[in-house]
Amino acid sequence: MNVTQGLRRVLQVNPLGLGTVDGDRRRTWHAVGDRVARLAGALQKLGIRRGDRVAVLMLNSDRYLELYLGIAWAGAVIVPTNIRWSHAEIEDSLRDCRAAMLVVDKAFAVMGEVLAKAVGLQLVYADDDAAPSGALHYDTLIEQTDPIPDAMADREDLTGIFYTGGTTGRSKGVMLSHANLVSNALHMLAEGLLPEGSVYLNAAPMFHLANGAGMFCSLIVGGTNVVIRSFTPEGVMNAIARNKVTVTLLVPTMIQMFVDHPGIADADMSSLKRIMYGASPISEALLNRAMTALPDTEFNQLYGMTELAPCATHLTWDQHVSEDAKRKNRQRACGRATVGCEVRIVDADHKPVPSGTVGEVAVRGQNVMMGYWERPEETAKAVIDGWMHTGDGGYMDEEGYVYLVDRVKDMIISGGENVYSMEVENVISQHPAVSQCAVIGVPSEQWGETVHAFVIPTPGAKVNGAEIIAFCKEKIAHYKCPRSVEIRSEPFPLSGAGKVLKRELRRQYAEAAAPAAAKAG
Repeated sequence: MNVTQGLRRVLQVNPLGLGTVDGDRRRTWHAVGDRVARLAGALQKLGIRRGDRVAVLMLNSDRYLELYLGIAWAGAVIVPTNIRWSHAEIEDSLRDCRAAMLVVDKAFAVMGEVLAKAVGLQLVYADDDAAPSGALHYDTLIEQTDPIPDAMADREDLTGIFYTGGTTGRSKGVMLSHANLVSNALHMLAEGLLPEGSVYLNAAPMFHLANGAGMFCSLIVGGTNVVIRSFTPEGVMNAIARNKVTVTLLVPTMIQMFVDHPGIADADMSSLKRIMYGASPISEALLNRAMTALPDTEFNQLYGMTELAPCATHLTWDQHVSEDAKRKNRQRACGRATVGCEVRIVDADHKPVPSGTVGEVAVRGQNVMMGYWERPEETAKAVIDGWMHTGDGGYMDEEGYVYLVDRVKDMIISGGENVYSMEVENVISQHPAVSQCAVIGVPSEQWGETVHAFVIPTPGAKVNGAEIIAFCKEKIAHYKCPRSVEIRSEPFPLSGAGKVLKRELRRQYAEAAAPAAAKAG
């Protein structure tokens, strides 16, 4: 069981099937397989040995998919690098994993040259134009190298180091084995999410396992992978219409931009059978808008994290729309344990809690990570008796549906009462003038913490803090309502996977509050 098994299979059963589509470039699986085997040979000729780390700093492309397969074919380890990180953060990760090679495209060529010199890396340029001075050209390496046999990595071998988004602190390198990634793909396939013959659109960043969830599924069954460089609503619409895409994965911020775009009314979305969504919570208001805009498309929520390769639960389409599901408010759930996973809610002593009790979500299965790269103490804190402790707060109902309430670290304690930011955000997002919102806890001498909301209005709408607070007081207990609201026009700071970086919002709030506090003092 390894990540190249799907490629070996499709080369037997459907070699002339369409493997990748990148703009006007279309390659059969036979062509992809040949390039992957030649790429692996080139890596080995350049001194890459089994277990060596090869970092990739690129926008989405068909070459990125080849790198996932080719690095594994060579027996090496891929390190997909977060394209939204600063130079310092990227350099830190390259040094941390002791990468031997860096592959870049045109968007990161200049940074790549500087990083290669600073860290002491071989530099490979993977784009359509000529390579910069000091870099080897990806396609030339493939053309000038004979194909080699698959290194046939063992199921327990390390296949990738995926650095976490760092939403709550410094990023950690998550070690995922071949078994982790293949097991997760098989779990998703057992859930019926990517039937054979699917055309999958890689629209979310390919460095992140949110997109990898669908990509690895597609690779296992030999489906077609359509690629766009980076997400734009127009790019997604055009790719779906042009290539008859049947399934994609979008994070909630992408869904919002996609379904709120005026062009969606006239776009041909008839081929799109399913949107998988996850990586961060979605509001009920946005989900309802999305289902209205795409009435022929099923929505499936996947909850998980990088450490789970990445999926743990699945909320099926029928639990979005059936009358029984509506009565039970299932849209607020993130689903039940996927095939192959166990999920439970535990207390601070890691003991299971009764149904309906809020605790920490813990997951067990073959998809649980090997550990954090060279951080055994942090691994031991996270994985206990085989259970991955996610850091997410939630509860489980009597039918096994999991409801998330907050990151454990993001929970607000106001006047001794627990306030879950997701609950407050869900209410604020229902206001007709609200496009996006985020909630944090801020210091209060009287209450310990109070709720502070950041609100981005919908285009052309006007709303003030008093209206938001009054709206909340009609729907939730007063202690849960914001005591302060900031109306802002600039976008929220996001991680590479599209998650709102609440630590950045806290920093921005503290910086804005500091002068006022100093003046009052």
